[in-house]
Amino acid sequence: MSATPPVDRLAGILETFRFQAQLHHSGPLCGLTTFDAGSGHAYLHVLRRGQLEVSHPGSRELPPSMHFDVPTLLFYPRPLTHRFHNPPRDGADFTCARLDFDGGIAHPLVRGLPSLIALPLTRIAGLEMALALLFSETDQVRCGQRLLANRLFEVVVIQLLRWLLDHPQEAGIHPGFITGLSDPRLSRALVAIHDFPGKPWTLTRMAERAGMSRTVFANSFRERVGQTPADYLADWRIALAQRGLRQGKPIKILADELGYANASALSRVFTARTGNSPRQWLKQSSDGGNET
Repeated sequence: MSATPPVDRLAGILETFRFQAQLHHSGPLCGLTTFDAGSGHAYLHVLRRGQLEVSHPGSRELPPSMHFDVPTLLFYPRPLTHRFHNPPRDGADFTCARLDFDGGIAHPLVRGLPSLIALPLTRIAGLEMALALLFSETDQVRCGQRLLANRLFEVVVIQLLRWLLDHPQEAGIHPGFITGLSDPRLSRALVAIHDFPGKPWTLTRMAERAGMSRTVFANSFRERVGQTPADYLADWRIALAQRGLRQGKPIKILADELGYANASALSRVFTARTGNSPRQWLKQSSDGGNET
C-alpha cells in the first residue's frame, strides 16, 4: 500500500485569505520609534544588527519591555502599539514591513497566532536565502526595489508560517487553528474542510478523512484545536461568508457554495455566530467597525 501523500496545509488558506507586505523601513533606527496600532497594520521586523529594547504600552498580553541582542525576527500579526528604544547614535539596524491580512483580525491565521512571535533568525531553517535576497534589495536602490522587497517579505512570512506549523509549542501557540494543522492526521481533515467547505461534512466523514475513529477524532480535535469539529466548520464557513459579502456576493449564492439549504439557513448561523445579520455585519464592516 502506498503512503498517504502529504497535504499542503497553507496553500488553501493563503489562496483564499491573502495578505500583502509593504516595505516600511530599512536601515538604522535611533532613539524612540513608535508603531501605532491605530495605523491598522500588522508588522514584520527583522533586527539585523545591534541591540533592541521594545516596549508594549497598555498591552495585557505582552511584557512591558523586552530586550534583544541577536539578529531576530519580530512578527506582530495584528495591530498592536509597540515602541523601539534604540541608542541615540549607532542604533540597531532593521528591515521592516507593514502587513495587511485579508479580513484583518478575522483572518484565520491571524486569529490563531499570539500577539508577538519573536525568534532568532538562526532558529528558522531555510530562512537564510530569502533574507539574503531581501537584504540585498533593501541595501541599495535599484529599479523595482520596493516591489521586489515586498514580495520577498511575503516569502519570509510564508517560511515563518511553515516553521510555526512544525513547532507550535516552541513558538508558544495555544490550542487553535495552527496547532490543529500541526497534527498530521487532523490536518488532513482540516485541509479538506478548507478546500471543500460546501460538502456535507459529518463527524464521521471528517474522522474518515483524518483516518481516525469518530471518538478519537472528536477528542483529539477538541484538545488540539480548542473547539468541536462542528463549531470549527461553522466558523470556517462564516469566515468565507464574510469574505464573500465583502466581495459583493449575494447571500443566496454564498449559502449554496457553503453547504446551506438556503439563504435563511446561512443567515441564522451567521447571526448566531457574529451577533449581527449578514446585512448588519456588512454595514458595520463598510463603516470601519470591528470584524469578528
